[in-house]
Amino acid sequence: MNKYSAKQIAGFLIPSIIGIAIFMIPIQVDGTWTIVVKVIADIIGNALGDFLPILCLIIVTASAILGVASLRHPSFITTYPIIDETFTTTPIWAVIRVVGCIFIWLVYLGVGAEDEGSFLWMFTNADTGGFVLGDLLTVLVIIFLLAGLLLPLLLDFGLLEFIGALLTKVMRPLFTIPGRAAVDCITSWIGDGTLGVMLTNNQYQDGYYSAREASIISTTFSAVSITFSIVVLAEVDLMNYFGPYYLLICLVGIVCALILPRIPPLSWKKDEYLVPGKAMAETLPEGYSSSVDYGISLAVKRVDEHRGIAQFLENGLKNAAGMWFGVLPVVMCIGTLALVLASYTPIFAILGAPFVPLLELLQVPEAASVSQTMVVGFTDMFTPSIIAAGIISDPMARFIVAVISVTQLIYLSEVGGLILGSKIPVNIVELFVLFLERTIISLLIVAPLAHLIF
Repeated sequence: MNKYSAKQIAGFLIPSIIGIAIFMIPIQVDGTWTIVVKVIADIIGNALGDFLPILCLIIVTASAILGVASLRHPSFITTYPIIDETFTTTPIWAVIRVVGCIFIWLVYLGVGAEDEGSFLWMFTNADTGGFVLGDLLTVLVIIFLLAGLLLPLLLDFGLLEFIGALLTKVMRPLFTIPGRAAVDCITSWIGDGTLGVMLTNNQYQDGYYSAREASIISTTFSAVSITFSIVVLAEVDLMNYFGPYYLLICLVGIVCALILPRIPPLSWKKDEYLVPGKAMAETLPEGYSSSVDYGISLAVKRVDEHRGIAQFLENGLKNAAGMWFGVLPVVMCIGTLALVLASYTPIFAILGAPFVPLLELLQVPEAASVSQTMVVGFTDMFTPSIIAAGIISDPMARFIVAVISVTQLIYLSEVGGLILGSKIPVNIVELFVLFLERTIISLLIVAPLAHLIF
């Protein structure tokens, strides 16, 4: 094994262990299982109290204004990389930000709140827009800040490189993708799905992944982050089930990763490269006695390249800003619209009706209500849990919705939209087919196990 200094090993181990402790190890507080980052978020949320809706209002408004301004590529945005990455968007997503801004102002000002049954009341009452702002965004704004600032502990100090080296020998036989994809996959599972898509897109454009491999990795391993998963479970008021909840998410994710690459539409993709001849050999490089030795060398190299506290803060602020200004307006827009449609139209009942026989066969309680959450997840990951919190009373049914809304994975407000905007060769029809395949596989696994848990 190569020799490394104590400082190099400590630079890899200490931040990584702290990150694992904060994000991945369940703890019990007041008889309820949770994780450290959620405890910190609750403390901050309680301290800030009534200021949180105003903070959300400022964030969503700034996102809309600067998002629209970015369409003209002004120098005050494009000159600064962090501002450019945070606010530059496409016309479609700019419209979504503007609509989210309109909704949050209407809710905050209470427009139509006293005129029950009016058109505006449908968007601003406590069960629709009021719910999204008061019960969802005020939680997300703290979670996103903490996740953004603290995730570099997992991402920037070699943990992903180390795990990637250990998993090299299993990726190809199990998931039909290169060993180096383990880094992308772990980045998504531990960090954030959008980061995984961006990594995969870069590797595809550089010629390290084929069209088939890039399609598989982006649609199968761009997993919802732990922090997003916490928010979903908290939304349905079942945080005391965090242990089995996240284990089920991991189990379903692995099963989907085993099955989906071997069936259409992913199995129809070709092993064609944008840049021929760049795919790397998957054998252990010379000079290394084991995968552990190689993994430590990669981790130490990452630590040596790190610029210290300045880079840590820069990456943390960039992550937090991206989630604040990129995700909150989308949640406000799509979440409100979905709740209005779910509450005042039969559209999701109609779209979810084909799932009712399967749900009844699996003995899922409140099958008709649960079916309304099955398809809406294609638009946004949070919306099924929002709907479930409002219309489903049975805890097992809410638990099933919470798991499936995360394992469905491909939601247009974030991961799906990013895939469509990238060079990865997957279109919206294929995304929807993959979404349905993941939903059915998830149901077949989660429903029987939920009966054992409850």
